[in-house]
Amino acid sequence: MTRLKPMLWIILVVAIIVGGWYWFEGSWDRKLFRKEPGKTCINIHPDAARKLLDTNPDTQVLDVRSESEFSGGAIPRAIHLSIGDPAFDEKASKLDREKPVLVYCAGGFRSRKAVEKLKALGFNHIEHLHRGYHSWTLSAGRE
Repeated sequence: MTRLKPMLWIILVVAIIVGGWYWFEGSWDRKLFRKEPGKTCINIHPDAARKLLDTNPDTQVLDVRSESEFSGGAIPRAIHLSIGDPAFDEKASKLDREKPVLVYCAGGFRSRKAVEKLKALGFNHIEHLHRGYHSWTLSAGRE
């Protein structure tokens, strides 16, 4: 019984951390992906992202991961612009604000930060890859 107590505490702590993250992410997403007249800003899954890229060749694909992550593999047509680059806003401003942008990172946190910046820069059509490049590669394995 004494060995069981530490395990229960570990399980409880992990459950609180995971639950807290999902609560935080959901709260952030409700604000970030709120509908605005004349604008699109949505969180999409890999299948929808593939369909977007297939049906809309003008889509700008923005990879906001680090250089080493990008060089390890990326979504086709991706433009690399790390969210950690101090000139991110300046470089992102050179993209076409009227064309759709599909933005992603490895798991979704950094790309959400990029979505905030793109919205502030006046981009009108932003699509965010839910769970990032990891979800893209996992879904490719199902095909």
